[in-house]
Amino acid sequence: MARIDGLPTGLFAGLWAAYRLRWKRRRLLFRALRKRRQIAPVADRSAAIRPGDILAFATIRNEALRLPEFLAHYRRLGVAHFLIVDNGSTDGGAALLEAEPDVSLWTTGHSYRLSRFGLDWLTWLMIRHGHGHWCLTVDADELLIYPHWQSRPLPALAAWLDRHGAEAFPAMMLELYPSGRLSEAEAPGGDALAALRWFDSGNYTIRKQRPMDNLWIQGGARARVFFAGDPRRAPTLNKLPLVRWNRRHVYVNSTHAALPPRLNRAYAEDGGEAISGVLLHTKFLPDAPRRAAEEKARDEHFANAAAYEGYYDALAAGPELWTPRSRALTGWRQLEALGLMSRGGWV
Repeated sequence: MARIDGLPTGLFAGLWAAYRLRWKRRRLLFRALRKRRQIAPVADRSAAIRPGDILAFATIRNEALRLPEFLAHYRRLGVAHFLIVDNGSTDGGAALLEAEPDVSLWTTGHSYRLSRFGLDWLTWLMIRHGHGHWCLTVDADELLIYPHWQSRPLPALAAWLDRHGAEAFPAMMLELYPSGRLSEAEAPGGDALAALRWFDSGNYTIRKQRPMDNLWIQGGARARVFFAGDPRRAPTLNKLPLVRWNRRHVYVNSTHAALPPRLNRAYAEDGGEAISGVLLHTKFLPDAPRRAAEEKARDEHFANAAAYEGYYDALAAGPELWTPRSRALTGWRQLEALGLMSRGGWV
C-alpha cells in the first residue's frame, strides 16, 4: 500500500474525510444559529415539553388538507408535542395549528430553498428544544408506520431502540396514489389513506453512499412515471425520520442523511436485518396538480429547479399513476413481506 507522510493512503483518506465531515457539521450548525432570527413565534408552548417526550418537527406551507390527519396520526403514535414552522401559508393551515394546545408554531416569510429547504429553521428548534429527546422530523404528507405500530406507540419503539444502543430509526418513503387520475382522487373526511390505496412494490434500487455511509434508495411511482428516461434524478426515498437528538447533530439533505455519520448506519451489514419503517407519502391528493404548477412558479423546492420543469409540468397535468401491477396497501405485514420494512429483532 502506498504511504503519505508515513500514513497508509487509505488511512489518510479516511482521516481527511472525517475532518471534512466534522467541519461540514459545524458549518451547518452555525447556519442554523444565524437563521434563527428568520422565524418568529406565533404560539410557543414549548414550556409544556417534559423529559422523555417524543417531539415532532416539521416545516409546512399550505397543508391544511393534510394537517388534521397528520396531527391525529402522530398523536395516536405518542407524539407529545409538535414544533412547526409555517412558511407563509395562505390556506388557513397556520390558524388551525395555532389553535392546537400541543403545537408550538413559528412563522417565516424567508426563502425555503435558501434555508436548506427549511432545515436551518428546524435545526435551530432542535438545538433549542430537542436535545436529549427522540425527535421525529417529517413533512405534513408523510405518515410513519413501522412493525406493530397500531399496538406499540413511539415511546415503546424509542425504549427498545435505547436498550439496543440505536440512535436513529430509518424508514423508506412509499409513494401512495389513487386508482384514477390524480385530479379525480377523493379523500372523504380528509382521510388520505382512503383515497391513496395503491403503491409500487418492486421497482427500487439501493446503494450505499460515501463518505457518510447512508443508504440511497430510489424508485416508486415518481421514478416510473416522471423520471423513466433518467431514473438517477428521481426523488430519494430513504430517510432517518426518528433520531435521539443531540444539539451537535444535524441533518444534511432533508432527512436523507445526518451527521455525525454513525447516525446513518441504521442498517445491518452482517447479512441480517435491522428494524425499519415506512413513511406513507400522501402527496398525490387532488391538490397535487395545482400545487405542482404553484411550486414551479415559486422555484423553492429544488436547488436546480430548471432541471425539474418537465416533472412539474407532467404532474400539473394530473396523470394516472396506477397500473395493473400496482399493489393495494393492506398493512405493515404486507410491506414486511415485500421487503420494504423489517422487524429486525423487535418481535
